[in-house]
Amino acid sequence: MSNSYAQPILRTADLSEGLRIVQRLSRVLALLPDAEWWAQGERDGASGTGNDPKACRPVWLRRWAGTPETVEPFLTAVGDDPATVRWDFNAWPEAPEVGLGVGGTRGAFVTLCAHARDLDLEETAADHTVFVHVEQGEAERAPWLAAQVGLRVIGDLVMAPY
Repeated sequence: MSNSYAQPILRTADLSEGLRIVQRLSRVLALLPDAEWWAQGERDGASGTGNDPKACRPVWLRRWAGTPETVEPFLTAVGDDPATVRWDFNAWPEAPEVGLGVGGTRGAFVTLCAHARDLDLEETAADHTVFVHVEQGEAERAPWLAAQVGLRVIGDLVMAPY
């Protein structure tokens, strides 16, 4: 499995604004009943082990196409600690303006990094960053996606850690 590539499209001090952008980018699919989470880095802790996520922060949360509203309580509970939430989708839509057909599942993600400016949660910040993920050979899809919600890319395309 290869990694996706991600490009930031929004940096904001308003977490609800970040969630609104995720909502606009999301084509909400069937919601899985339970989200998966795991401790960031080399630390132990995950949803399948019965650990308390508050004791394992910062954590990563993944939910298959869950609506942004479903993770807002989690992000509120995290407080000022860095956290990453990723939304996975079946595919990105066709982008004929940049010569791309429907994308596959490999790079169809949106990530909200709360209190961080990078996907690894190493560059902590007071604001939040939204990234769109694309397949390696479809870099032009990231600016196209940003434009669909009235934004533009604001940083370099980087290999995602997952």
